[in-house]
Amino acid sequence: MTNITLRVVKVLVALVIGLVGVAAPASAGQAAIQAACGDTSGFTRVNLSALPSQATDTVRLIQRGGPFPYPQDGTVFQNRERLLPLCSTGYYHEYTVKTPGSSTRGARRIVTGNGGEYFYTSDHYRSFRLVNIRA
Repeated sequence: MTNITLRVVKVLVALVIGLVGVAAPASAGQAAIQAACGDTSGFTRVNLSALPSQATDTVRLIQRGGPFPYPQDGTVFQNRERLLPLCSTGYYHEYTVKTPGSSTRGARRIVTGNGGEYFYTSDHYRSFRLVNIRA
């Protein structure tokens, strides 16, 4: 092979690898945020990086399994408001997103589903956004 042909092959391989690498996480991210027991298509989606930095801290704690700052963290979220897809009891768990300057837990929470989905509320369960934790 000539040097030019070898360079062209390297560029083409890099492009193919790059395209596969870009496409795979997007589809994987979409699958991970669909509740196994309900439709999440009506939720506003938000990237984790667009939320307060404390939300990222909470997601990292969740992924590590703790330790959590509050005893309520990791407890079953009952979905009494019925704003999340209706799943069986025990499907959702809630975690506190610290609010700087607050002497209480504040209103911010991450609620996770057993299917890998993450929801964020900044208003103590009055509304939820579906979080893409990979962005």
